[in-house]
Amino acid sequence: MTYPETRKDTTAGDTLHGTFVADPYRWLENDTSAETADWVKRQNATTDEYLATIPFRKDIAKRFEELFDFPKLGGPMRVGELYFLWKNSGLQNQSVMYVRKGLDGTDEIFIDPNAIDPKGTTTFSPIGASADHRYLAMGVNRAGSDWQDIIVYDLTTLKQTSDELKWAKFSGAAWYKNGFFYSRYPAPAKGTELSAASKFQKVYYHKLGDPQEKDALVWEDRQNGDLYVGVGVTEGEEFATLYVSTGTNGFEQYYHDLRTGGIPTPSTAWTALQTGFDHKTSILAFEPKSGKLLVRTDVDAPRYRLVAVDPKKPAKADWVDVIAQKDELLEGVSTGGGLLFAEYLKDATTRIYRCNSDGSGMKEVELPGIGSAGGFGGERSDTFSFYTFTSFTDPGTIYKYDYATGASEVFYRPELKFDPSQYTTEQVFYPSKDGTKIPMFVVYKKGLEKNGKNPTLLYAYGGFNVNLGPSFSTSRMLLLEQGGVYAQPSLRGGGEYGEEWHQAGMKEKKQNVFDDFIAAAEYLIAMKWTDSAHLAINGGSNGGLLVGAVMTQRPELYKVAFPEVGVLDMLRYQKFTAGFGWVPEYGNAENSKEEFDYLIKYSPLHNVKPAKYPATMVMTADHDDRVVPAHSFKFISALQPAQQGDAPVLIRVAVDAGHGAGKPTSKVIEEVADKYAFLFHAMGVAPAYGKAGK
Repeated sequence: MTYPETRKDTTAGDTLHGTFVADPYRWLENDTSAETADWVKRQNATTDEYLATIPFRKDIAKRFEELFDFPKLGGPMRVGELYFLWKNSGLQNQSVMYVRKGLDGTDEIFIDPNAIDPKGTTTFSPIGASADHRYLAMGVNRAGSDWQDIIVYDLTTLKQTSDELKWAKFSGAAWYKNGFFYSRYPAPAKGTELSAASKFQKVYYHKLGDPQEKDALVWEDRQNGDLYVGVGVTEGEEFATLYVSTGTNGFEQYYHDLRTGGIPTPSTAWTALQTGFDHKTSILAFEPKSGKLLVRTDVDAPRYRLVAVDPKKPAKADWVDVIAQKDELLEGVSTGGGLLFAEYLKDATTRIYRCNSDGSGMKEVELPGIGSAGGFGGERSDTFSFYTFTSFTDPGTIYKYDYATGASEVFYRPELKFDPSQYTTEQVFYPSKDGTKIPMFVVYKKGLEKNGKNPTLLYAYGGFNVNLGPSFSTSRMLLLEQGGVYAQPSLRGGGEYGEEWHQAGMKEKKQNVFDDFIAAAEYLIAMKWTDSAHLAINGGSNGGLLVGAVMTQRPELYKVAFPEVGVLDMLRYQKFTAGFGWVPEYGNAENSKEEFDYLIKYSPLHNVKPAKYPATMVMTADHDDRVVPAHSFKFISALQPAQQGDAPVLIRVAVDAGHGAGKPTSKVIEEVADKYAFLFHAMGVAPAYGKAGK
């Protein structure tokens, strides 16, 4: 193929620990310049021109629209007597938020994002309700950006108040009396790029009705601008909790007695529960009967435990186990109806146990099957709650759960455009390079023959302590219904088996993650699920790094590669937006020669060399302010001239979109159609849509 010309700056680069590292495409880091905009336009045109030659691209878009066009329900979320539900009739760009009074009440539109923003790029998310159930704070994100405004609704009138807060990011609203705590950044100086404004996050208290400039500063760190901070409040407004984090290695946890100390200020002496960044210790609740804080921690428990802490005696020696560490990962604990619900992961699938607030009476909650479940939480006075169960072929059935009887009943089950009973999921275990056993889900149509040529998509993440369990994606049905295979391994670097599993894929051990993924591909081929000519690989964000790394290390192993919104320049990632928070996970090339050496060894951008690469579609978005699009811009600029084979290496830059969340349905359909058209075409497979597909 003939690719658009990309200017090379032969002088750009950095000298790190005595080594000069050229960076000829650094000019693309300026993603708002006219030159970059022109480059994006030309690259997108080349990609569109290629995709237009695929004869079944429109058929895929039509089939995916058919599959996706079923009513969807999210929630319900309870605030006092009101229930909030998110409904999508099928193809609406954003789900509409409805409210009903009483569980059997009539639904009324509360917020319709589609009417507010016809482009469908604005999202509204509830981030906190007041203890008296009168007010609800909402986060508003636009064009896929992480930046959020915070607005407030009066639930007695269902109308928006005058409160509107700017420059928040990754913030909740922790209500206390007639206001709430929230986190935000200083307003950028005029002319400052928003991508450079994510420094010195602070915590404020906002009193309802006041302008934002009157908000009271609660916490700040004037020396270190690379911290994430936030405040929570226990259910009865007894304690404020403060976390301070550098990223993914751990966080500090403090608390403040609101009953005696009132609203804290920067000079308030918070009580330390966990200092340093070697552990993850979170205050989940305050138990009035015992007067103890309930705390989930990995201290002396890499798979986590729940402990009770006397606020007056917070020393670790005085912590008492409520739920001791078990063989499985204690992924989370929720409270509701005076009960505790412990969520465990067993080989990346959910198990739920309920018990009393002191840990007694532990009993397993019977789930509908093997998959992923979440919910169960509520207030102490609640008599029931909701939870959602999902699997690779179930998009999410909502159940109502009775606290007293432990009985579950279906609240909502979607009507699908395919028959889930035609498909099956099995879990296999395969050895990685060093012999470590890695679990992997394999999903396929019943009766599939292991002929070594089935179109297969291998997807993984492997980082940031993220657990990758069974989940549903309508787009995967495009592959499965055509006799394809979907494979999802739980790589090291994730949290499926606790903190030790996570740390085995961090920093200098990151190559373990790539070895686990490569071994998954080799296993699928050895077991005749597929072969290299029919194997595609995919991952997003940290998973985009994964794909970029393995395709540069083993380009011959795969036919197709999709690195999405990936972290691909490992020598400069920490310089942009939220990148500083990933240093505990990856390391920083500027810190030491040791970190420089292992980062440059696998950094996808710096390991592109002339080779026969798989057909590649790098995917990013122009409003991604989490993993800036420069990563993808620079990577494809290096990849295109290095391609020695005939397979296309292209980039697809989504417009008015961000890191992934909140993308409108219209853009999702376009993106999925392009992705699967590219996949099938590269494999030489023509999907039988209109025949076997329906």
